[in-house]
Amino acid sequence: MPRTTPASRSTKEQRTQHAETYAPLARYASEAFGAFLLVVGGVGTAVFASSFPDDGNALGVGFLGVALAFGLSVMAGIYAVGHISGGHFNPAVTVGFALARRTPWSSVPGYVVAQLVGAAAGASVVALVAADGPAGYFAAARDSGFASNGFGASSPGGFGLGAVLVTEIVLTAVFVGVILSVTAKGEYKALAPLAIGLTLTLIHLISIPVSNTSVNPARSLAAALYGGPDALGQVWVFFVAPLVGGALAGLAHRVLRRRA
Repeated sequence: MPRTTPASRSTKEQRTQHAETYAPLARYASEAFGAFLLVVGGVGTAVFASSFPDDGNALGVGFLGVALAFGLSVMAGIYAVGHISGGHFNPAVTVGFALARRTPWSSVPGYVVAQLVGAAAGASVVALVAADGPAGYFAAARDSGFASNGFGASSPGGFGLGAVLVTEIVLTAVFVGVILSVTAKGEYKALAPLAIGLTLTLIHLISIPVSNTSVNPARSLAAALYGGPDALGQVWVFFVAPLVGGALAGLAHRVLRRRA
């Protein structure tokens, strides 16, 4: 029998773009998958392939490779499941969308939990592979921080807490602002994942030396789980700063898009 009633919409963004309805479980699973892919792709590259080429690792990808890995991972995740959940994969993005009134607040707890679980699962897969590597590989990865974020002695470039806070707040605001802008109109839909992925790549190129680049609390917690006590002790910074940045972007988007 032909459908005689329109599909309900799960978020304002989906209603605007005439998306079909997806059950909450499907949306949460999509967010978990996207966060999982982001951590496996980004943190996995940092742990296994980031060393500059040398006699022991002739295929090292360096900072550029890690930046591209994070960008490509989020792009692939959005193309794969973004039509189901909106493709946030990041609590800061979810909060920004909620404050911009593009995602209902009722979806936020489920999205954030799914993102944290998916990211932790991704880090666990990376850790499992590292544990079966050459003798001492996992211990060396853990001792180097397991691609976790940090400040002071835990910053790749030795940057202090103030520098890290400013960098993470500003770059998260830029990232969430770009996402809100490129997903605001349906005609940008096909190119939005590419724009988002390239923006995340640029952000990593800027801030890997400063904080090892978070802009995502789920990614930070996942790496810190295997990065040792110093990483866990500093992970609060990478919840606070990205959430502040995401909130600023969401509020700015809502104000700037008000019709005169």
